[in-house]
Amino acid sequence: MYNSTSGGYKGPHKMMLGSSPPPVTITKVFDAWSKSGSRACPSAHTDDEMIENENQSLRDRVADLEKKVHEQTDEIMCLRSTLADVLRRINTIEGARVVNSHSGGRATPTKEGVRLRHHHSDSARDVSKRSSSYVPGRSPSATQIRHTPSPSPFASPARPQQLGALNKRWASTSDFATPSHTARAHSPTPTNSQLSRRPNSGSLHNLNNLRSSTSQLNLTRHGAREAQYNPDEGVVKMYLRGRPLNLYVPTPMRETYNPTGPTAQPPAKLKLEWVYGYRGRDCRNNVYQLPTGEIVYFVAAVVVLYNVEDQMQRHYLGHTDDIKCLAVHPNKLLIATGQTAGHDRRDARSWRLNPPADPLSPEAEEWPHIRVWDSVSLNTLHIIGISDIERSVACLAFSKADGGSLLVAVDEAPDHNMSVWDWSRGERGYKLLETKCAADQVLAVDFSPVDRNTIITCGKNHISFWNYESGMLAKRMGIFENRERPKYVTSISFTDTGNVISGDSNGNLLIWQRGGNTVCKMVRGAHEGPVFSILVQKDGAIITGGKDGRIIEWDRDLERTGNMIEVPEQFGAPRVVTSGRGTQLVVGTTRNCVLGGTFTFPLRPVMQGHTEELWALAPHPSQQQFLTAGYDRTCYLWDTMAHTIVWSKDIGEHAQSAAFSNNGEIVIIGTTSGRWFVMDSETREMYSQHQDGNEPIQVLRFSPSGQYLAVGSRDNNIYVYQVSEDCRKYTRIGRCQGHSSFVTHLDWSADSQFLQSNSGDYELLFWNAGLCRQIVQTSQMRDVEWASNTCTLNFSTLGIWPEGADGTDINTCAKANNSALLATGDDFGKVKVFAFPACNQKARCHEYGGHSSHVTAVGYLHDDSRLISTGGRDTAIMQWVVSAASSSTSSSSHR
Repeated sequence: MYNSTSGGYKGPHKMMLGSSPPPVTITKVFDAWSKSGSRACPSAHTDDEMIENENQSLRDRVADLEKKVHEQTDEIMCLRSTLADVLRRINTIEGARVVNSHSGGRATPTKEGVRLRHHHSDSARDVSKRSSSYVPGRSPSATQIRHTPSPSPFASPARPQQLGALNKRWASTSDFATPSHTARAHSPTPTNSQLSRRPNSGSLHNLNNLRSSTSQLNLTRHGAREAQYNPDEGVVKMYLRGRPLNLYVPTPMRETYNPTGPTAQPPAKLKLEWVYGYRGRDCRNNVYQLPTGEIVYFVAAVVVLYNVEDQMQRHYLGHTDDIKCLAVHPNKLLIATGQTAGHDRRDARSWRLNPPADPLSPEAEEWPHIRVWDSVSLNTLHIIGISDIERSVACLAFSKADGGSLLVAVDEAPDHNMSVWDWSRGERGYKLLETKCAADQVLAVDFSPVDRNTIITCGKNHISFWNYESGMLAKRMGIFENRERPKYVTSISFTDTGNVISGDSNGNLLIWQRGGNTVCKMVRGAHEGPVFSILVQKDGAIITGGKDGRIIEWDRDLERTGNMIEVPEQFGAPRVVTSGRGTQLVVGTTRNCVLGGTFTFPLRPVMQGHTEELWALAPHPSQQQFLTAGYDRTCYLWDTMAHTIVWSKDIGEHAQSAAFSNNGEIVIIGTTSGRWFVMDSETREMYSQHQDGNEPIQVLRFSPSGQYLAVGSRDNNIYVYQVSEDCRKYTRIGRCQGHSSFVTHLDWSADSQFLQSNSGDYELLFWNAGLCRQIVQTSQMRDVEWASNTCTLNFSTLGIWPEGADGTDINTCAKANNSALLATGDDFGKVKVFAFPACNQKARCHEYGGHSSHVTAVGYLHDDSRLISTGGRDTAIMQWVVSAASSSTSSSSHR
């Protein structure tokens, strides 16, 4: 018999009748060759020994290779069996779902997931119980493998006549099978008990291979599969996270449709016109007045340069994610801004090990870094700190005594590293030194205006005085002596003589002697609560702003002058106070407002914004206005021409959705508690409120006729109401039940008879709105004209999904009212514009950044002149002008 270890045969080589001859192995050939060589040359004994040694070594290596081949054959069989078993189970489940949908069974809505009622036929149960046998250690053959053909995803007892045609095009096994026809037909499927009896040899290697194979399977089923078109049925199948979705091609397109065919270029572009909002809730020292008359501040990933008198904005769009700090050069023309890590780098742990080679590459933009740019031309001059900053840039400052040749930055990482840069040396700048700044949070950093080498940092439990000399930093901690030690030193500034002024969380002001680290004067209780900002003016006067909402003026000896401003509570506390033109003050507040005024004239809002996550957006049906609402319980009506707030309303609950009636006189606000309000759009009078379940109202939509209102809830249901009395009375008609997850989007048909809706588990369902019944035969809906297109999953939006996309990556889409445009917003802060319909995979688009959070809503104004987009946690609202695209468009704006 054959010995796999030694590679030879033992026992007599006698041929038995009916038995097959023993296989000739490489080892046997070498043995014969060696023996013949020895007989031919009996005198060459030494040479024979050398040859014999070499032959033995070669035989050992060949035997090892044979052993490995056998082991790998077993491993391949195991992997193929596992893949076939997984595919069989998936096909069984898909077939069962089709059986359910055509036999009247429906999914039971649950919050945990999709739980199917058992309406499976006996044949389906039999298929799921079948398993093929597998004998470890033997090579596969037709006699050793019992096989069961994998059922088609469309296998259904109700439609057996369709198996022939559809199985040829969409057999799931064809995606993973080898080119061999026999391998496709005979896929071994071992059971768990059989897998557990695998040989111990190389078990860890086998397990790793199995895990790798499973990962490959998940990758393939989670987006790598392209859409497949069946022209006989006029159905295109797309996949999201491995889940198939059947989309019916409209009749006029069935003959010529190709899902991978060429796509049209978007007929229009976007240009950022206006940004509503400001980030003051958690950032400091981020509002400045420039010599050009513009106020510079940031929100999301946009730096805004706002000329209040001319009512014009310019925008620096170099950043890719949240901007956290801002510093103005002593020449008042150059600006440095620092950002956090981008979406692709936030969870990276090896950020220092694999830095990008080119600081100007798209990859580098995802790393936390600093940008130095020109406020006149908006050109980026230097990109600093790539691969040196771990988490985000907490605070920045230019040097002052030497004309701004140095830049200091503090990282928000656990070590709170502080680095000093010769920022103008090369494209990346030159890092002079880096050191651990503090064990706790650092809130501010600044250079002394009179001592070139002095840097001050402050934050939790500390104020530190640094001296930079000969490439070294010497640190001295501030000594409070017998004075009350604050938990936070919240702000710092410098007097004209070089002394340091600090404000702390106890509301005290302290003056630190120039060149030292001890307190020479203290003012207790300057504010009730933390001192957020200290401004030293040119005449030596000092202005402070605190959490108590007061802005107080002091003389150079820290004596009150009597001038004080009470900031209205609705605007929040002053986070930063800076000098404007003349005697004016510019104030950034904790409720994301920018105010302007003097001690004589009251403060007025220059810019307002939402303060918490933003979800609801509703463009006005006939005016250049739109409404927004979010988790800050406040609704705003904005005017896009005047760039101002028309009115605001505190509804007392977190808002999730909103919609205008067709005449624009009524606005509906949906909340996270399942309650929705009916409100007059001009007087803000509340007419009524309604309750549908206890889950958030995800979407509100009036029918084109104005007779119905559809309310999509997170409780998986769509509630349909009849509208009367000029949209002031609402009577529930019924409830559309059938989704197995929460409703995300819905649209009305142009004749107000039907609804289409998406859900959180990537379903596309159709409804008879008057009867509140699901339309099971979805092929009947292929030629229905829809009044709007906000559903992200339908035939017209197939091309908006990038390759490998998760079903939650795209949050919102909206079709233009009178043009062939489709806009989307995604989880990566991008707004994209496609040609409508975007029914081909990898459709061409124009892509725009600016948001630093998930884009929660997009919507066109009634005349399609502008597009509005809202960010989630970045609380920013962006207004884009829609303009015709030129014939030649750079490829960088396309996918």
